[in-house]
Amino acid sequence: MKDIGVVHGRFQVLNLKHMEYILAAKMRCQKLFIGLTNPDSLHTRDSVNDENRSTRSANPLTYYERYEMIRGAMKEFKVPDFEYDIMPFPINCPEHILQYVPKNATYYMSICDEWDEEKYKILRSLDLEVEILWRKAPKDKGVTSSWVRSCIATDQEWSHLVPKSVYQYMMEHHLNERIERLEKIRMDEKTFPL
Repeated sequence: MKDIGVVHGRFQVLNLKHMEYILAAKMRCQKLFIGLTNPDSLHTRDSVNDENRSTRSANPLTYYERYEMIRGAMKEFKVPDFEYDIMPFPINCPEHILQYVPKNATYYMSICDEWDEEKYKILRSLDLEVEILWRKAPKDKGVTSSWVRSCIATDQEWSHLVPKSVYQYMMEHHLNERIERLEKIRMDEKTFPL
């Protein structure tokens, strides 16, 4: 077992596939750092390998809201507070990554598409130890945040796609309404471009 591990993602919305990834990494290390990509608008950039990842509708939740949801989910899955920490992970500004997370960690990833391949190259360019937990074809990715947001925006059932604590947090803070509003704006812009 490694001493320190790092995972990263936008977690917009934290879903059960994300938890599978986080918990698989946690089983391999004593202390896990959970990095939040796109932590704020200053550290969010476009990528040719994932053109939608920087849009407002794809990033409806704040850093703080995602932080709270991860804490709730880790508690739900009975991971002690002292075994993990949450911090920004500006993957689009690689020169800043090591200001937030330790260099002497194992960086755990799953690779399912070209954007994941790009992130892998970014981490390797920083001379970081990267361990691939699994590789899957995009069609085998399973639950995605886009899927969850789409279900919310179209008033479909989505509670079974996320941890119970995440569903409760989203509903208590009316975050589903924000996602619906942003998706409507996105669709309007698509239909009636400027």
